[in-house]
Amino acid sequence: MAGSSDPACLVDELTADHPVGGDASSGWAASGAMALTGPADGLSRPAPVALVDGMWRLVDRYEALGGDPTDGPALLGERAALAGMGRRGATSVGGHARLMVAKDGPVCVNLARPDDLAALPALLGEDVDPPCWPTVEQIVRRCLSAELVERADLLGMPLGAPGTGPGRPAAVTAGGSSTRRYDQILVVELGSLWAAPLCGDLLRRAGCRVVKVESLARPDGARHGLAAFFDLLNVGKESIVVDMTTGAGRDALHRLVSSADVVVEASRPRVMRQWGVDVDVLVESGTVWTSITGYGRTGPRSSGVAFGDDAAISGGLFLEDPLGFVADAVADPATGLLAAVLTLAALKSGRGHLLDVSLAGTARWLTGDGRMVDVSNGVEVAQPRARNADAPAREMGVDTASVMAGLLT
Repeated sequence: MAGSSDPACLVDELTADHPVGGDASSGWAASGAMALTGPADGLSRPAPVALVDGMWRLVDRYEALGGDPTDGPALLGERAALAGMGRRGATSVGGHARLMVAKDGPVCVNLARPDDLAALPALLGEDVDPPCWPTVEQIVRRCLSAELVERADLLGMPLGAPGTGPGRPAAVTAGGSSTRRYDQILVVELGSLWAAPLCGDLLRRAGCRVVKVESLARPDGARHGLAAFFDLLNVGKESIVVDMTTGAGRDALHRLVSSADVVVEASRPRVMRQWGVDVDVLVESGTVWTSITGYGRTGPRSSGVAFGDDAAISGGLFLEDPLGFVADAVADPATGLLAAVLTLAALKSGRGHLLDVSLAGTARWLTGDGRMVDVSNGVEVAQPRARNADAPAREMGVDTASVMAGLLT
């Protein structure tokens, strides 16, 4: 796919109508993601043509911008391949999210963290202890999805509802001219879990130096999960730990983001403001700031929390008749790839940019016009597969002193 290296134009190109560049049916079956889509006790199911085509187009752009050869659709199944997980229909592959029907349509309740489980009675307005999913489904049927969305956003809970995501996968704001300060592009990665670390990994594979920064109080939660998956996303990155409860920790963060060519982060905008980081000033000075959030930095759900499974539902990327999830937390790997492509394009432009990339907006784009791939001809469905991590990720904080000492001022 030939196209612009200007990230704003690139978003326009990606979201424009585009003929499918290959056999989407065969591509979906071969991806490994089809094996994760559908009921546990039934056949694998098709996905939107736009999902397969979009992942192909992103990989074309990624490779054209200097990235390693990558199988785009296969990224959707990497975690499941490493964890040995399979499809579960209206329950997410990871097991924490459930699709159910509210009074006016489907919603996704995602109890991804202990805090979400504790907040469930407040979300539903009734005691549910311990959570009994049939009881939760009965209560949800009596609720309007808008009421659930409003409560979830106030509580900081992930909850997906179709039509509540942004209309586009990313918003792009250009800043000032950039000046390279290092021989190798320096990426400071502040994200966690999947989308932001995948973006950082893809940037590393494109030749960037990536420094992973974690909070002493809240390290990347993926460290406590599947080690092979954490290694896959974080191998080759230097590791820094900072204590954001102290002035010294916040000063260290300011030095890091001020020294970086690229910052990849996945927090709501208020977090950086609380830490005294002025994103607009950095962008105007030439920094590429790649912000990955559930619903974007502005808009009605900008304060909401989202993960890959529930964000996909908000973008309309799910199965109907019967309800089911597409692949594994599909919005996470798709958004990580999109964010990496836009970041590389921004670096090529020679200007700072604010790249406001959202999980739900990416999912909406990849839903397309709703056309589904045709798998009626008995295509052979491949199992999920993962790239080779090559080595373990570095221990948390092992590079703190050396990286901080080497920063230019």
